[in-house]
Amino acid sequence: MKPEPQRLTILHTNDIHSHYEMMSPVAAEISAMKAAAGEGPVLLLDIGDHMDRAAVETEGTMGQANIDIMNLTGYDAVTIGNNEGLTFSQEMLSAIFTGIQCPVVCCNFLESATGEPPHWMQRHAILEKDGIKIGLTGATAAFTSFYSLLGWDVLDPEEALREQCLLLAPQVDILIILSHLGLPADQKLAENLEGVHAILGGHTHHMLEKPQMIDGTAVCGAGKFGRYLGRLVFEREQPGGAFRLAEGGCTAVNGALTEEIIAPAAAIHLQRGREVLQETVAISDRGLPLDLQGESPFGNLLAQAVRRFTGSSFSLVNSGQLLGPLPEGNITAGMLHALCPSPINPCIVQLTGKDIRTALEQSLMEEYRNKVIYGYGFRGNMLGSLAVDGLKILYDPRVMPYDNGIAIFVGGEKLEDGREYSVGTLDMFTFRTGYESIANGREPVYLLPHFLRDLLRMELQRPGSLDESEVARWVSLTT
Repeated sequence: MKPEPQRLTILHTNDIHSHYEMMSPVAAEISAMKAAAGEGPVLLLDIGDHMDRAAVETEGTMGQANIDIMNLTGYDAVTIGNNEGLTFSQEMLSAIFTGIQCPVVCCNFLESATGEPPHWMQRHAILEKDGIKIGLTGATAAFTSFYSLLGWDVLDPEEALREQCLLLAPQVDILIILSHLGLPADQKLAENLEGVHAILGGHTHHMLEKPQMIDGTAVCGAGKFGRYLGRLVFEREQPGGAFRLAEGGCTAVNGALTEEIIAPAAAIHLQRGREVLQETVAISDRGLPLDLQGESPFGNLLAQAVRRFTGSSFSLVNSGQLLGPLPEGNITAGMLHALCPSPINPCIVQLTGKDIRTALEQSLMEEYRNKVIYGYGFRGNMLGSLAVDGLKILYDPRVMPYDNGIAIFVGGEKLEDGREYSVGTLDMFTFRTGYESIANGREPVYLLPHFLRDLLRMELQRPGSLDESEVARWVSLTT
């Protein structure tokens, strides 16, 4: 009688982005798949961006809630995404990941000061399950200029992974890459790297119903927000033989599922997060309205905050960063977090008057104000109008925006199309999203790790800031 083949089941998640409402359903689905595997070995992996500071649980506990959930879920290894690496300082990441109970693998992420991975990370790991040796390495997207400001060196992912794969392949039965690089990069890796059984992907939120087989490597991705759970089953006919992929795909997670461990833990972290964010940051003697379709005091306050923090003569920000008006009275950290949740950083660019004019003209157009933006750290609903500080703009609302011939003044002098200006703005724009002409700015200086809500907090505490926010910058020629 032919013996049963030896099997290894690999379960994988990616880009959960602190969707705590899905963490208990995901854990329940994992438990069901482990039960279905019987006594066969199961490996559980996460491919990064488990954390997102838009969530109260993550913001209020500085990521400790995510670590607790990952530990309770039983991950065997994880890698990091840009939402871990770029939204926390080195010190914060050390505090966060010191408590994780599994390896954090990433081979292209090094401390600038030492040229080595941080103490909580390793370039690779070799795990053993029922005599099967599994080699794991990982890589994260190389936002080089951003990471350098936080004290990290990020290596070319493919070169770093090639080195690790050559090292691991002779030592293991199965070689897996945890790739927070995006689907196009994963497809290229599959073509260029040898001996890799599977590339488990994330970052671009791709969901592959079945793995893409490229030169013998299974390229996989399980979507986003915990809506899917990825599963691979490898088999070999006899000990010492080669493993082959027997099954693979993604299973939709039923959001109504629950279990007895993760659900109560998530509820506790939500309560703790809310308690931390009850800190009073300011007391306002008036409410500040918000208008995503035009000028408003709360949008102006955000523009003021960016201009003062960047030290620029004027600023350009989109009002869609704000999710509602600022109320009168006690303003808490949690309130600013809810109103401005995006992990967006201020920056300074050198921008021509012509590009500034283009962006301001676009701000008068509904197609721009109502544009829906995905990614780039943006957690709002739509782009919104441009809010400014340090400028005065005269416009005629009765004509088409591109026929407007708006007049723009900087410090009382007319804006010159051919002149270059130092502008305080948002890192999101430099990725050529939203008001695209702002991305033409030269010499961007990114001011990490400060978020826009941090700047709002400072501006609310500055005497006279609320009065200034009510002064019009956009002046209609019909009034």
